[in-house]
Amino acid sequence: MGRQPCCDKLGVKKGPWTVEEDKKLINFILTNGQCCWRAVPKLAGLRRCGKSCRLRWTNYLRPDLKRGLLSEAEEQLVIDLHSRLGNRWSKIAARLPGRTDNEIKNHWNTHIKKKLIKMGIDPATHEPLEKEAKAEESTSHADHSADNSSTPAENCSTSDGFDLLNKICSDESILFSSLWMDGEPPLVHSSWNILPAFNATSFPTWEENCSWFLDFQDFGINDLGFDCLNDVKSNKMGDKTVT
Repeated sequence: MGRQPCCDKLGVKKGPWTVEEDKKLINFILTNGQCCWRAVPKLAGLRRCGKSCRLRWTNYLRPDLKRGLLSEAEEQLVIDLHSRLGNRWSKIAARLPGRTDNEIKNHWNTHIKKKLIKMGIDPATHEPLEKEAKAEESTSHADHSADNSSTPAENCSTSDGFDLLNKICSDESILFSSLWMDGEPPLVHSSWNILPAFNATSFPTWEENCSWFLDFQDFGINDLGFDCLNDVKSNKMGDKTVT
């Protein structure tokens, strides 16, 4: 089961407190002391919620409440407590008599935080901003070096691929086996293996093999027996041929 509401909220007044309501609450607390805040509105004759009465008394009406901005000593105490407690404003306010947690929080956000930034101190960590900048820079360098360290591994994998290719090309058996599916050898006819034996000296020279071509360097139509074509040409032209 959840916590029961402090009032039934029927006929409860909301909005700013009036002077009469403040007097009723002050007189009741000074006469009877602090009691259960759920019962204060009915006992004091107020049409308010118990929570509203507690906040009104704690933050505005109690006699020991200090007014105005925090002094330098109070600000330094708040900074020291914040460095140890963080944003636990209620615990910080308990160390400063007469100050409320809401007042300290507002003063921190509007004054103390800006003052620390101008002094070069991070309000969250209470460390110098230059030190944090160097730490972030070192972290970025570490990430960059980690990215670069992955490059040699990629290069190694590439070199391994080239080594494998060179190995396949150097070994003919591996090369031919990779060209045929299911390990079937290529079809080779028996006659292909019967080749005449020859050596480098058995080939004829160019002059010996093509000596006939040298004889026709200055050949013409008459030399090859094609002079008969002139007669055919003259017959077709008839009378127009000039002899």
